[in-house]
This record gives sequence, C-alpha cells and structure tokens, in this order.
Amino acid sequence: MAPNTAPIKYAQRKDSLYVTIAIPDVKEENIVLTDTELKFEGKSGDKEYKVDIEFFKEVDSEGSTYNVLPRSVQMHILKKDKEEEEFWTRLLKDKALEKNQIKIDWDRYVDEDEEEEGFDMSNMDGGSGMGGMPGMGGMGGMPGMGGMPGMGGMPGMGGMPGMGGMPGMGGAGGMGGMDMEALMKQMGDLGGGAGGIPGGEGDEEGSDDEDLDNLPDLEEAN
Repeated sequence: MAPNTAPIKYAQRKDSLYVTIAIPDVKEENIVLTDTELKFEGKSGDKEYKVDIEFFKEVDSEGSTYNVLPRSVQMHILKKDKEEEEFWTRLLKDKALEKNQIKIDWDRYVDEDEEEEGFDMSNMDGGSGMGGMPGMGGMGGMPGMGGMPGMGGMPGMGGMPGMGGMPGMGGAGGMGGMDMEALMKQMGDLGGGAGGIPGGEGDEEGSDDEDLDNLPDLEEAN
C-alpha cells in the first residue's frame, strides 16, 4: 500500500519558516532536509505517511531543527538568505502542489509589516538538528559508535598463543626424554670415574705433560 501524503501547515518570518507535519503519535520517523528539499517518512497508528517537497527558495539545512511531539512533528527551518526584506510568496516551488497539500498556520501567522519578533520556540526544546546524514534523528550519534567493533582487545593478546612453555622444556631433566642414568654410565666407561672425560682434571694418565713425553723422536732430516 502506498504511503499517505502527510498534511503540512506553515508560517514564516523574514529569516525562517515554521513547518508542522500535522499527524499525531509519529513513530519510526525518517527526516531528510537539504537546502532545497524536505523528505519525511513515518508511521502514525497503522498508517504510513510521507512528505516530498521542494522549497520556493533555498533554506539553511545545517541550522534547522525539528521535534516530534504527541500531536505533530514541528520544524524550525532557517532561510538561506536571512537578509531578505520580503516574505516568500509561497512555501513550495510547485504552486499546484502547495494548493493541495499546504495550509497556513494561522496560530503563528503574522503580516509581513507587523513582524516584531520571531516564533515561540518553546516546542523546539529538546529538538534535534535536521542537517546531516539521512535518518540520523538529528545526528544524536552515529550508529555503532558506542565503541569501535572488535576493539575490546586484539585477538590472542591475552598472552601469545603457545607461550605457556616451550615444548619439551619442562626442565633440564627432560631433554627430549634422554636417559640420564645411561648417559652417566657411558661417561664412566670412557673416563673411569668422576671427572672421567679423557684429559680432564684428576686423570693423571691423560695429562698433557705425559702425552708430550711419550711422543716419538723426530728423525733428523738428511
């Protein structure tokens, strides 16, 4: 089912417009304001509504605000040319569309030559900005910015994987499962006791001096 066209009423001052989308209990609203257009989508009760209009002249989207109230959505839209001396002759660029969709907000209306002050802005308290990314609800916050995803900590940094201990290093006695008793026996067979590596300290038969004494005499060269 196609969305319903939401009724609009407006009033103006030399520097701004006060636009009301006259539907109650609006939910799931999506409002996009540019310097030339206003687009609105939202639900009221079990019906969907939309607005798609082009302004008579350019507006200042960045400085404009809106507020969703129980009986309507109200917008304070600044004109781009705030120094203009005359009121706009109408709200929309399309004169035929304005005749069918737009009404004057007589509660806020003043004659151009009787303007003394701006609009009553009490309904804008707590309102949201309209300029910016579509559907951002006044830029209250960009989605997902409560914390950048995955930044709780870099994966695997609680301790580098496999660093609980290097395999086989449970202790010096665990050198690849070597039988230390057999090793000591082999060393004993070679050296004949403690310190028993040939030539080691305490092995008199293997001393360096004795080895030198037993060297054969060199034959004299002819």
